[in-house]
Amino acid sequence: MSQSSAVTSSPTQLSWLLILVLGAIAALTPLAIDMYLPAMPAIAADLNAPSSAVKSTLVAYTAGFAIGQLFHGPISDSYGRKPVMLVGVALFFICAVVSAMAQDIDVLTVVRATQGFAGAAAAVIIQALVRDMFEREEFARTMSFITLVMTIAPLAAPMIGGYLLTWFDWRAIFWVLAGWACFVTLCIIVRIPETLPKHNRPPMRIGASLRNYARMLKTPFAVGMIFCSGFSFAGMFSFLTAGSFVYIDYYGVSAKMFGYLFALNIVCLIVMTFINGRLVRKMGSHWMLRLGLGLQLVAGIAIATFQWLDIGLWGTVIPVMMYVGVISTIGSNSMACLLACYPQMAGTASSLAGTMRFGIGSLVGAGVAVASDGTPWGMVGAIALCAILSAAFYWLLASKEP
Repeated sequence: MSQSSAVTSSPTQLSWLLILVLGAIAALTPLAIDMYLPAMPAIAADLNAPSSAVKSTLVAYTAGFAIGQLFHGPISDSYGRKPVMLVGVALFFICAVVSAMAQDIDVLTVVRATQGFAGAAAAVIIQALVRDMFEREEFARTMSFITLVMTIAPLAAPMIGGYLLTWFDWRAIFWVLAGWACFVTLCIIVRIPETLPKHNRPPMRIGASLRNYARMLKTPFAVGMIFCSGFSFAGMFSFLTAGSFVYIDYYGVSAKMFGYLFALNIVCLIVMTFINGRLVRKMGSHWMLRLGLGLQLVAGIAIATFQWLDIGLWGTVIPVMMYVGVISTIGSNSMACLLACYPQMAGTASSLAGTMRFGIGSLVGAGVAVASDGTPWGMVGAIALCAILSAAFYWLLASKEP
């Protein structure tokens, strides 16, 4: 019996407890990003750094995250999912502790890049692990439920960060991250099975991995899916990079209020993720992906239009809610379609897709940070452009499966 059959045949192994554990592991990066968003202005003041430098710490995290996925996926294909995940989470913990004690913005930036590299292990391996267990529609459905669980983290993270900032200071946020990493380590040791049998692990060969990456990048369908997902994420990352400054500094909301406004995005994400989980087996991954891209495009056009008409705070909040709400629908279904074409190298395919997703996000985020002029236009323009490009890559290259 194959590993996939062995796992899926036992309902106890596919319990909600396992999904909760996977969601907790996947929450590492959302927590690492979202929890300290309300603290960005405070970090700038405490470390005597310009706001652009503090924004760069977020870009550094995602750049490290993107690069890390190139390594972790192929390594997990050769040495197994569980040990690579454990090493990554341990390094994540160390970086959280060092970040909590940082006294210089340059040190914080370097450590955050390293933490992103470490956090990539959990993110990329979870997708490969679930792909080991399920076929395409079931993969999309299961990833939707995992995403639904892990959205509790970004739902609570900005509010937790805001309260920690009120009660203590921004360093407490990184101590909480360190504690979460310890909890995740225990979960992996106790509850996560090894889903890749030794006889299915190819030897680790750098040349073969590079050839696999090149082969995918020469396939229009793969390129379309990867860049569709990448630009979709980059639009959300534009908000993550500049949203706290736009809401707090430009529109004048408080750090705690920013947490509540951020939570509205996650409520939309939960609703759309639930809808995706209910419909994907009936309608198929491509249909759900098209639905998500259509709603995202409407949100991108709306946010630019509302900004031009000077609607105010809610003219930004509502389109952002709509845009963020479909991120899971687009991400899970584009990955389901992509990995269905590369079942024998799920880790490698997941690595390349994740690297491109966060690489594009980092570049767009860096552009938003540099282009900041004290108005929302840098963020708004990036979101609108990303929505258009995401839809274009899908319809031009990936709408028909090879």
